[in-house]
Amino acid sequence: MELLNDMALFVEVVKAKGFRHAAQVLDMPNSTLSRRIATLEKAIGLRLLHRTTRRIELTEAGQLYFERCKRIVDEARLAHEQLGDMLANPSGVLRASLPVDFAVTYLAPLIAEFAGLYPGITFDFDLTPRQVDLVSEPFDVAIRIGEPADSQLIARPLASLRPRLYASTGYLEQAGEPRKPVDLERHECLGILRAGAWTLNNGRRSVTVPVGGRFTLNSVGMIRRLATLDMGIVLLPEEIVADELAGGKLRHIMPEWDGIATPVYAITETRLLPAKTQHFIGFLRERLGR
Repeated sequence: MELLNDMALFVEVVKAKGFRHAAQVLDMPNSTLSRRIATLEKAIGLRLLHRTTRRIELTEAGQLYFERCKRIVDEARLAHEQLGDMLANPSGVLRASLPVDFAVTYLAPLIAEFAGLYPGITFDFDLTPRQVDLVSEPFDVAIRIGEPADSQLIARPLASLRPRLYASTGYLEQAGEPRKPVDLERHECLGILRAGAWTLNNGRRSVTVPVGGRFTLNSVGMIRRLATLDMGIVLLPEEIVADELAGGKLRHIMPEWDGIATPVYAITETRLLPAKTQHFIGFLRERLGR
């Protein structure tokens, strides 16, 4: 890279027909420019310029070298411009693994907005609950809720989701409305698998409450649906139950108590990402981090 930079300086000196004018164009000290060209001559083992007090002249070797340098520098500048255009207007297929309920409820409008910004990108999404293998499978990125299990992968934080307590009006009419954490022990609580306990915080203290219920589930979508059918209380981020809240199927209860915040990450196999993936992650980070 340094050699290419010195070649570009040499081209500017020849085009300007002198160090002084070239130094003004390049906005660098004349002495520095002269030293860089001398270093270039030493590196290639050829004298490129005849220097006088008033002007410079190319040597025979310098003329040949100038023609080649100019071509290389022009090609490098063109490649840089094309790269800049590619970064600004990415294209190709973006393959991503997304958490089902979070994607359908919350990410879908953001993805639609992103697609409108970058019409050159097409999308291949996997919304199955399985943990895809980013090393052996052709995915560009996986969006995951919770701490990543594989420390060998690159995890970029996108947001932090704070779970809250929700229930349907029908359930609350049947079972009564809990007012404090200990009240949850006598309620039907719908959680992922056998959580056994929920940890709640009111900003001053944390309380861990034993919870249980008739249902053992591994689907957030099913938990959410059962809650709307008056089957119990859920502890979920507002982003997951946004539609149910808007439609009045669920309502926020015990508003002074929240669950433990859960991080959202963009997981990739490498730090060297194509432009489409860089833009997608950056876009989600901006929108989700608000």
